[in-house]
Parts: sequence; structure tokens; C-alpha cells
Amino acid sequence: MEKQCVIVLDEWSSAGLAANTAAILGVAMGNKTTGLVGEDVLDASDLLHVGIVRAPVPILKGSRELLRELRDKTTQPEFADLLVIAFTTTAQMHKSYEAYVDHMEKITSRELEYLGLGLYGPVKMVRRLTGSLPLFR
Repeated sequence: MEKQCVIVLDEWSSAGLAANTAAILGVAMGNKTTGLVGEDVLDASDLLHVGIVRAPVPILKGSRELLRELRDKTTQPEFADLLVIAFTTTAQMHKSYEAYVDHMEKITSRELEYLGLGLYGPVKMVRRLTGSLPLFR
């Protein structure tokens, strides 16, 4: 089954916050998937280049409301085969992972504001959710 990876960012994020959000989602996506990242490659001068993503990863944009709607949709059983990784304002404001975990354990998902989502799964499923979204420029 062919799979696709996309990242959807808050359309009002500054360039720095958008880059940070995309980087964090990309690292998490690479960690949680098999086959998304290719093998290491030796160039003609025998310099090793660590494997990078095998296929393009579109970076799309939407409002925070849209990000919440997408996140809510992905909790439905029909999207069970989809990997969803969220980056929130809660994650962004903490200086350590431990502080983030501690805070997350005290709030509900309804209290979260999404800065970005990473989606990975069957192409048709990903496109159904994100096919109409514009590129983040």
C-alpha cells in the first residue's frame, strides 16, 4: 500500500516557529515510521550521507481551527491506519520534555492549541484530509 507523509502548519506561524514545528514533527515522524527514511548513501568520494526521507513531504497550512478539526477527525475509527503527530502551544512553551509531560497530564485534549500536525498513512486517507489545503509559503 502506497503511503504519504504531510505536515500541516498553523498559517499564522512566524518563519522560525514554522521551521521549528516542521522539524519537530519530521523527527517524530521518522522515529515512529518504518521505511519513510532511506538508507545511508556513499557519494563518489566515499563521503557518507545519512539517509533522508524517501519521498517529498508537502508542508501545508491551515488555521488553528482547521488543525483542531483535522485532529478531531483523525480520532475516528475510519482513520485508525493513520499516524498522527501533533505539536501544540503546550509543547512549544516548555523548556524540558519532563515539564511538557507534567503539564500534559493535567490538561484535556480540548485545552490544546495545535501549531502543527504530521500525518502519515495510506495516500487516499491523507489526501482526503489534506487534499484541498494550500502549501505553506
